[in-house]
Amino acid sequence: MSMTRPRTMCRTVTVVAVASLVTLGPAGAGFAATARTPPGGTSQLQRDTDALHDDGVTGVSATVETPRGVRTARSGVGDLSTVRPVPRNGYTRIGSTTKTFVATVLLQLAGEGRLSLEDPVDRWLPGVVDGQGNDGRRITLGQLLQHTSGLPDYISDVVPDLSTVGYRKNRWTTYSSEERIAFAMRHPPSFEPGVGWEYSNTNYILVGMVIKAVTGRSWAQEVQSRIVRPLRLAHTLTPGNRPFLPRPHARDYQQFEPGGAMTDTTIAYLPFDGDADGSMISTAEDTNRFFTALAAGELLAPAQLAEMRRTVEVPADHGAPPGTRYGLGLEWTPLSCGGGYWGHSGNGFGYTAWPASDGRSAVTVSLHSRPGDGNTEARQLRDVATLVDHALCSSRDEGTP
Repeated sequence: MSMTRPRTMCRTVTVVAVASLVTLGPAGAGFAATARTPPGGTSQLQRDTDALHDDGVTGVSATVETPRGVRTARSGVGDLSTVRPVPRNGYTRIGSTTKTFVATVLLQLAGEGRLSLEDPVDRWLPGVVDGQGNDGRRITLGQLLQHTSGLPDYISDVVPDLSTVGYRKNRWTTYSSEERIAFAMRHPPSFEPGVGWEYSNTNYILVGMVIKAVTGRSWAQEVQSRIVRPLRLAHTLTPGNRPFLPRPHARDYQQFEPGGAMTDTTIAYLPFDGDADGSMISTAEDTNRFFTALAAGELLAPAQLAEMRRTVEVPADHGAPPGTRYGLGLEWTPLSCGGGYWGHSGNGFGYTAWPASDGRSAVTVSLHSRPGDGNTEARQLRDVATLVDHALCSSRDEGTP
């Protein structure tokens, strides 16, 4: 099975056939753009959102929060059968954006003196990282957070059949964190710890296990008590192996091969949708609130926030936007108007989430389909990056209320 990763730091394996989204043709061939604004009255945000629909995404939503308030633009449909619009501030899976929540918890524990980022993994999880040259005695917690551990990704092991039939057959299969790590330990490391960068979901399965070893409670419980409840993120969930989205929500669609049919993938694919690497559900407004609070220092002490923002270069062949760098569970991407934004994108079968904050304003883009070829997905994700750039740069010109 040939695998490639799209421009986002995706949680799921993006297989050439899977990782790209549907080519639905101009203006979303075959279904109505129900959320469009009449010509002549379109904002830049609406035009950028419509452009993503024109790229073939079934349904798109973009929510921008600035000092002047909240704006949302939608395009396409939230359900191909009923042609209903994408709901405002609907629930959506956020995939690898989960990693930023989990990294924040680990950094809080470091700030409390309960662990050190220099601790070897083996101190907290003795004997768990072992086999095929993987060695938890030589990998630090900080390297897990920054994807510099060299550990292999477990994702390909839990996708035995990359097709509509395979998705439907295997989506109910559940694995424990220990079983996911055991899959990864079948493979040799990508490089020696600390000498390279390679995105691996295995890292964050281990971070979740470390949080439980340190606190006695699951990573999900710690995220809820340390982040979700204090910030009053009433629509942010850690569902575990519960596979359904709450209402309201758009439906998600995956094209498993170029030119193939669209498969409704709204039900979670539990083999990789149930753990600390990417299982959370949220809304655009909650996600914006989280990244705004993180940037404002509401969640981490200055020393830990500075550590989180200590970045390394993301290799160009990983397809991230030019200039992207990776911190500890946090991506940094430059803006055309100067400076840059912090965020962490995520995706899975049929969806992509792209949150971003420049410290003053925030935007979250949600795509509710993914195409079957890499070129189409690359184009869509370039247009997401353009939307985010326009939204954050234009917010600087709005002034404050």
